[in-house]
Amino acid sequence: MGDFLLLLFEQLMNGFVFGMLLAMMAMGLSIIFGLMDIINFAHGAYYTLGAYVALSVMGFVDNFWVVLIVVPVTIMIVGFIVEFVLLRRLYGKNPVFGLLLNFGVMLGIIQIIRLVWGVAYRPFSPPELLSGTVYLGFMHFSIYRIFVVGVCIVLAVLVWLFLKKTPVGLTVRAAVDKREMVKALGINVSAVFTLTFGVGVALAGLAGALAAPLLAVFPEMGVQILIQCFVCVVIGGMGSFRGSIVAGLIVGEIMALMSLVYPAMSEVAVYVFMAIFLLTRCVPHKSLPGAGEF
Repeated sequence: MGDFLLLLFEQLMNGFVFGMLLAMMAMGLSIIFGLMDIINFAHGAYYTLGAYVALSVMGFVDNFWVVLIVVPVTIMIVGFIVEFVLLRRLYGKNPVFGLLLNFGVMLGIIQIIRLVWGVAYRPFSPPELLSGTVYLGFMHFSIYRIFVVGVCIVLAVLVWLFLKKTPVGLTVRAAVDKREMVKALGINVSAVFTLTFGVGVALAGLAGALAAPLLAVFPEMGVQILIQCFVCVVIGGMGSFRGSIVAGLIVGEIMALMSLVYPAMSEVAVYVFMAIFLLTRCVPHKSLPGAGEF
């Protein structure tokens, strides 16, 4: 019984780690949808690109701290280019056009990754300083996984402060509800959109870099997590910052616990939970506490 409880707690910890990565992804997706009304179907591709950029930077400088700076900046620049060149042409048009465009962007990024880095699985070891385990008083747990949780929590707080306390963040939130009024005040809404999209995909890229030492890096690694990320956004509420975090943790724990009981059903359980959740809410657009608010 004691061994089972130890294993159970370890799975709960692993679920919390994965849930925080999902929450980081869902935060970016929610921010983009909340302001721009765009369903970023390419979000998983930015996650994958972040992992591969981390792999390349690590090969050049062998410094994981540099990786954590270079990756989000690089993915943000890529997001700026995609938004400026492609997405802004579709604002105010049928949302299906944006969905199809982002689907094409996803396929394009994955194909570029295959051409540049190949299709083979690539290992990625955590930095030596964060390798190994630490004793928590009753069990050993990965230092790197604890580090990932810490980074995700810090980023969630920073993004919340950015949206709530800074002039740019207040402009972003104002543009969500009163876009025409913000334009009338002479604020460049297009620049706000570009910044928002860049920040959103940068979070996905950084999540990919953090996940790389936990998983093998391969071109399709973002496809599966994209579906799970959309589940988080649906459960947490489209455009909800806080709801996406709570939903990410719930999904992570469901998958971890189901992997312990019946591994083959770990992913199916998430979709079953989403279906039950949506059916029991009844009221349209109602979701977790904080849904609809940043």
